[in-house]
Amino acid sequence: MSKVAVVYWSGTGNTEAMANLVATGAKEEGAQVSLMVASEFSAEQMDDYDAIAFGCPSMGAEQLEETEFEPMFTACEAKLQGKKIALFGSYGWGDGEWMRTWEETCRTDGALLACDCVICNEAPDEEAQLACVALGKALV
Repeated sequence: MSKVAVVYWSGTGNTEAMANLVATGAKEEGAQVSLMVASEFSAEQMDDYDAIAFGCPSMGAEQLEETEFEPMFTACEAKLQGKKIALFGSYGWGDGEWMRTWEETCRTDGALLACDCVICNEAPDEEAQLACVALGKALV
């Protein structure tokens, strides 16, 4: 059985809703899923999972949340080489630059992106909901 972690930070609940859908998709494919907020996850846990979905909304000038999520993710970067991951998040403005930058960072770190990222403006609409479930399935 595949072990999948869904690790996220959410300020308004939009990215949390996406995280729950990602977890649903992975469970539907038979994975054992751990759903955690960023403060509950650390680089030491990276090796405990076959795949990890990271979710963070766009903050400020299209960047990752700086207080909890970014420090956790930065610590995990050294363990991304060869790790199957997927990225998701919501935004309220901009054009998704934060996600493109984040994906490029992951590729540079040697991560294996399981699928295209999923982003949505504000709360996930039906299309984004289906994409989140598909992202979870792609991780398994």
